[in-house]
Amino acid sequence: MNQYDLVVVGSGPAGRRAAIQAAKLGKKVLVVEQGKRVGGVSVHTGTIPSKTLRETALNLSGWRERGFYGRAYRVKQEISADDLRRRLLITLDHEVEVLEHQFARNRVQHLRGKASFIDAQTLQIVKDDGEIIRVSGTSILLAVGTKPFRPDYIPFDGKTVLDSDELLEIEDLPRSLVVIGAGVIGIEYATIFSALDTHVTVIDPKTTMLDFIDKEIVEDFIYQLRDRNMKLHLGQKAEKVERTPDGKCSITLDSGRTILCEMVLFAAGRMGATDTLNLPAAGLEADSRGRLSVNPETFQTSVPNIYAAGDVVGFPSLASTSMEQGRIAARVAVGAIAKEPPKFFPYGIYAVPEISTCGLTEEEVKERGIPYECGIARFRETSRGHIMGLDSGLLKLIFSLKTRRLLGVHIVGEGATELVHIGQAVLNLKGTVEYFVENTFNYPTLAEAYKIAGLDAGNRMGELVAKG
Repeated sequence: MNQYDLVVVGSGPAGRRAAIQAAKLGKKVLVVEQGKRVGGVSVHTGTIPSKTLRETALNLSGWRERGFYGRAYRVKQEISADDLRRRLLITLDHEVEVLEHQFARNRVQHLRGKASFIDAQTLQIVKDDGEIIRVSGTSILLAVGTKPFRPDYIPFDGKTVLDSDELLEIEDLPRSLVVIGAGVIGIEYATIFSALDTHVTVIDPKTTMLDFIDKEIVEDFIYQLRDRNMKLHLGQKAEKVERTPDGKCSITLDSGRTILCEMVLFAAGRMGATDTLNLPAAGLEADSRGRLSVNPETFQTSVPNIYAAGDVVGFPSLASTSMEQGRIAARVAVGAIAKEPPKFFPYGIYAVPEISTCGLTEEEVKERGIPYECGIARFRETSRGHIMGLDSGLLKLIFSLKTRRLLGVHIVGEGATELVHIGQAVLNLKGTVEYFVENTFNYPTLAEAYKIAGLDAGNRMGELVAKG
């Protein structure tokens, strides 16, 4: 039986970062991946495909230029599913090539097969050709990710009623789409197809959406969606989904309303992909959604030599945080020192428009009883915004009145997921409103919005009184 210092199950963001980190520390590492190619959900059905689809849709539809040329403007008049898939395949091939090269140069061994526990230190791996091998790991890291939640009452067929993985394989773009689920994945795909001029309806039983995002940002976001005629049925549940004789779909809401469309995307949650691991043999148990509980500082499970990282441990379920979780887990697993990551990390939602946030929301600041002030900048106030033809976009900064320190940065609009890193750095370095007021930003840039928001807040907070 092959013995390793660390066996990693899954090659997504958490798994690959963990494997490479352990290898750089001189450890013998094996990565087991059940997919056809390395990369996991992130590369093949999740993060990279959805963001590539978004970028392709915005480019071919001419979305970013419509502020100048009108809503009817399109770069390519007839956009097909093949147009979207062509760029996707090129991107995925590149991602896999880079990852395989990283494994090779760091001497990380990897094999394809389905892993399951025999005991807490031993895994059985069934390869594609039926061969069964056993491997043993001093430590084992589970980075198996998630899979779409598929309830029995939804008649999935892979063509007209799909989950988020199947959406990438569609043959034709629908003229109308109903998205069930107003979470991050549902909203991202809903807005991408809306940018392609598909008539989109979103249904969710909750009366609100994206509750972890600052409420003012969500309100601005919802206004933009409704302004382009997206239908939002919040606080209503899809009780029945049926295929009609003419090949379309019928969705019946608990309010009694019926909605007809060409395609349905069910995106109401994901499940940890732990059902085939034989967890009881290792002394582990997943929750009702297939997720594993871990120590949030070490990512150690209830079994001392078994770790878990990435989406399988739940919130925040981001590729960026999964990478850090994997790195930290690997260092702890092989006995190296692991420093706690900075307190604040950015959250990015790649919808159209983008949303990104870091730090405390205004609602959280109120709950903590912190005296505060906000500064607001709209992208149309910047020269760069004028050049780009932007008529929307909002940056919000929240400051403590007592310490003048930045407490949170929240952005909705073009480039939000890039812009947020300025605020993230200031947050983690404990910067104050003076940083934004006194520093010079490149002109013309959207980053200039930080200066505008800083001045807006500073004017309300008053000048800093020097002591001594």
